[in-house]
Amino acid sequence: MFLLTTVLMTLAVGQADNRPNILLIYSDDHSAAAVGAYGSRINETPHLDRLASEGMVFDNAFCTNGICAPARAVVLTGLHSHLNGVRDNGGRLDQSKETFPRLLKAAGYNTAIIGKWHLKDNPVGFDHWEVLPGQGHYYAPDFITPEGKVREPGYVTDLTTDKSIDWLEEDWDRDRPFLLMCQNKAPHRGWMPGPDHLTRYDGTVIPEPNTLFDDWSGRTRAASEQEMTIDRHMYEYYDLKVPPLDPDAERQGPDRWMDNILARMSPEQREAWEAAYGPRNQAYREAGLSGDDLHRWKYQRYVKDYLRCIASVDDNVGRLLDWLDENDLADNTIVIYTSDQGFFLGEHGWYDKRFMYEPSLRSPFIVRWPGTVKPGSRDAHLVQNLDVAQTFLDVAGVPAPESMQGSSLVPLLKGESPGDWRESIYYEYFEKGIHAVQPHYGVRTDRYKLMYFPELEAWELYDLQNDPDEINNVTGQSDYQQVESRLRSELERLRVHYLVPEAMPAAEG
Repeated sequence: MFLLTTVLMTLAVGQADNRPNILLIYSDDHSAAAVGAYGSRINETPHLDRLASEGMVFDNAFCTNGICAPARAVVLTGLHSHLNGVRDNGGRLDQSKETFPRLLKAAGYNTAIIGKWHLKDNPVGFDHWEVLPGQGHYYAPDFITPEGKVREPGYVTDLTTDKSIDWLEEDWDRDRPFLLMCQNKAPHRGWMPGPDHLTRYDGTVIPEPNTLFDDWSGRTRAASEQEMTIDRHMYEYYDLKVPPLDPDAERQGPDRWMDNILARMSPEQREAWEAAYGPRNQAYREAGLSGDDLHRWKYQRYVKDYLRCIASVDDNVGRLLDWLDENDLADNTIVIYTSDQGFFLGEHGWYDKRFMYEPSLRSPFIVRWPGTVKPGSRDAHLVQNLDVAQTFLDVAGVPAPESMQGSSLVPLLKGESPGDWRESIYYEYFEKGIHAVQPHYGVRTDRYKLMYFPELEAWELYDLQNDPDEINNVTGQSDYQQVESRLRSELERLRVHYLVPEAMPAAEG
């Protein structure tokens, strides 16, 4: 690591720096199904759609491990979770691993990260950092800086963008290209809309997904034993914003969390909040809903709050794009918008992520790079967050460590179709804790997906062309015997290729 960093610093000395600036706008739990450019049926995202119309949309972008901290560690290191040290949200990033920000800084880039970090130790490899502790708060969030912790009045999505623009205007060394990682908390659980969007979607009925009332029949126990259903596992106050009837009752658990969260609001913010939610909650109580009607109400409350958070993200994407335009920087800045993973928006009756099913596995991934990327283009290659580190290093002309496991997306961004591009992706989820999702790993090709749940000794196989909702597990069916055998062999090959230490059951077929 020391030798590579020294070489990069030497190369950077005296270099005429017309290399592209790099802006990564990174959100938390943003489902591709909630982006207009991906064909959303439930919301509009005009600024993300502008980015897509001026750049490239990756239609098959996936995560390697669908949970917050591990996804961030994969992006930074270009290594799968079993190698970078962050297998679950309790993991700690192995600081001996090279990261692309550290390498870009050594090569002369002015580096900054602002917003959600979620990797325990303070950021390394950045000239400037202001990050949220843990998950952070939507209103009046704390930011950790090298000087200490500061509470900022305002709404977190707006503040993260404010601070990003402030750094660009006041602290960016314009003799050097910048790497700026603007990392949103939204739309992570809590789903607290900002002041500008509290009443958005009032009077609107959001379309339900086909599988909202899924009974998980025909699949392994993993699908039925999870604890992430909208119907049974959401907290009425913390998740759905319906306070207990007795305002003076002693709060416990999530109810106490919600009281503490609301206490961060200014009087004006709290007044606007009550004006928005008070009448809705009164109508809910008067309706006396039960059964499917109550399930539907919970879905509407959840998904509208989620989409209201997305609306603020989209607004702030627009602010960043406008700032680049106003400062004549758009033509020499590569902008990527993506999320740590996807999210369930009622598919299979669920919220949250973790599973290898499509809504969680798939992420939005949009890239604008004027002069290189054809505006309005789309790419169907299988890509992952594993590729981000090598892509940014390639953009900057910086050699990537041989240990990194992804591939640079630059050839795809140029409209090329490399003959040796991967035909499958590997996924592994390790944590059996909150939400009771079984650890599992699997392989996905352009058409098929095979998952294995070790603790259950159970397999699931899906034909995504004929079954895009993933409700028909065809494991063991005679029509898919050859497909299953081939995918088991491919899964074993990927585990060897990516240096996965655990033994895998022998391929059958």
